[in-house]
Amino acid sequence: MSAAYDGPQIVGIDLHRRRSVIVRMDEAGQRLDTVRIDNDPMALAAQIAKAGEAPQVVLEATYGWYWAADVLRDAGAQVHLAHPLGVKGFAYRRVKNDVRDATDLADLLRMGRLPEGWIAPPAVRELREMVRHRAKLVAWRSGLKASVHGVLAKQGLHPPVTDLFGVAGRQWLSVAPLDAAYRLRTNALLRLVDAIDFEITAVAGPLRAVLADHPGFRAVQQVPGVGPVLAAIFVAEIGDVTRFASPAHLSSWAGLTPKHRESDIVVRRGPITKQGSTLVRWAAVEAAQGARNADWLTESRTRIAERRGRNIATVAVARKLLTYVFYGLRDGYIRALEQTAKAA
Repeated sequence: MSAAYDGPQIVGIDLHRRRSVIVRMDEAGQRLDTVRIDNDPMALAAQIAKAGEAPQVVLEATYGWYWAADVLRDAGAQVHLAHPLGVKGFAYRRVKNDVRDATDLADLLRMGRLPEGWIAPPAVRELREMVRHRAKLVAWRSGLKASVHGVLAKQGLHPPVTDLFGVAGRQWLSVAPLDAAYRLRTNALLRLVDAIDFEITAVAGPLRAVLADHPGFRAVQQVPGVGPVLAAIFVAEIGDVTRFASPAHLSSWAGLTPKHRESDIVVRRGPITKQGSTLVRWAAVEAAQGARNADWLTESRTRIAERRGRNIATVAVARKLLTYVFYGLRDGYIRALEQTAKAA
């Protein structure tokens, strides 16, 4: 049947680390072919070539999907990315296997019910890679520094300086009365901190070069609490901001909107969903906590905190700041902030 059918085809791919299953079907849902391949660009391109001209192809946003999406696009396919949260119901089926998963992905696409994710272009993916790499390095460094504090606590030592890893702090650490095992560990941790400092500096240069002429990068730094680091996170993680219809959609994608459960006349709204970009959510909250140079923002946070509590106030301010980020990335400037500055 596969050889006889020459109409548009829908292809579902269950992508794994080493092997993948490809299911091709026609527009009526009749399966045309099923094949299992080793993950190799040439093998994938050869199989997609069998699907005719401009097939509709869907794969899940799973481990290492970048290369597959690029190969499929180069082969002329119209690629769709299934959002993992939207297809997690596959796990509750009585029978679950790779062929069934690939078939169900193709069926969802065929019926127009596929929960899709955004396929970032290669340039945005490279920028994200640098931003996420820096964020991971900073997280590792924070863990190492926390370990140093833990070692000192075990020895009952209290640093006489505010910044333990500054010049004065390092001098004190070098002569701190630590027992042999604790001295060994502290010295090793400090060497690792220095190595990660070097790597953070190494990635900062290429990151600045990529973002130097980006109008959105410059614009979002007008937002209170947003500096170059947070601005880079917003630019890289959000990517094409026009894919969001409004700032509210962006806030929802970042997981900063409350959960909503409704049945008949019963409506329950809970804490924020925390579903979406962890880095964007963290950056928005970090900006909200660090925004101290805007009186109107401080007043809003204080007013909300008195009624709803500090955490809810911080999230509300984070959503407001993310609204400014939306317009800064979309327009290259933030009119509301410019008007506020003129009025001041």
